[in-house]
Amino acid sequence: MFPRIDWGQPWYDSVRPAFARLRIDTDSGDWITAFNAGAAALGLSNTAGQAVRFVPQEALPAGQAYEQFIGESGCVPTRDNLHDFFNALVWLTFPRIKLQLNALQSAQIALAGVGKSRGSARDAATIFDENAALLVVRDSVEGHALVAALRGHRWQEAFCQRRDAFGGEAQLWLFGHALMEKLVAPRKAICAHTRVVVSGADYFALAPHVRRAWIDEHVAAMLAAEPLTTASFTPLPVLGVPGWWPGQDVAFYADASVFRPQRAA
Repeated sequence: MFPRIDWGQPWYDSVRPAFARLRIDTDSGDWITAFNAGAAALGLSNTAGQAVRFVPQEALPAGQAYEQFIGESGCVPTRDNLHDFFNALVWLTFPRIKLQLNALQSAQIALAGVGKSRGSARDAATIFDENAALLVVRDSVEGHALVAALRGHRWQEAFCQRRDAFGGEAQLWLFGHALMEKLVAPRKAICAHTRVVVSGADYFALAPHVRRAWIDEHVAAMLAAEPLTTASFTPLPVLGVPGWWPGQDVAFYADASVFRPQRAA
């Protein structure tokens, strides 16, 4: 499974250090034990104070919702596949955000039960968990102009005219584990549900591990304070991020099948 992942790609910057810290027995293929050791080393616990542990999928009781089980037991049902592998990596990278999402989902289940429809709040939390990217932008004229261009689907402006903003004024961190799984086999059409996170100028002077910690704390606080809806996201074709794919010229961004114009109101 692991040789398929190109860890040198920039879209794995967020979780690469967590993977590097693990001691996985590649002969046995038992990576869940390594993740549990990693969670214990970080002292991860759920909102009830129970230790977060990765357990086989079969541990999830029949009829109980996945999110509810995590909230009540601290156990994260985990299958032996890339999807759940990346999910576990995100737990080790952004635990506060994961816990806040679990709290949101558990609260909605307690309120409305487990039905055929998740409801708008759970839908938004699931989208965040599976497919979100976090775009940290400086609280500056240039940063806000970039966000406006992205939200307006003005792709040539965002990725060509404002290309230099990426790095000094904006930085994209992947969060969604399904998004990371899809990028194992990158395709131009892969799109993230992006949440904008506004930072002060000092953020861009921080070391990468400090940036991750700031994001984890700040975004978790945002989720606790603000209602999360599907309108909280803006689409962003991931391979359009400057430097994330070869051949990013004007013609690349003119592909309307990927860089779609904004729908008329």
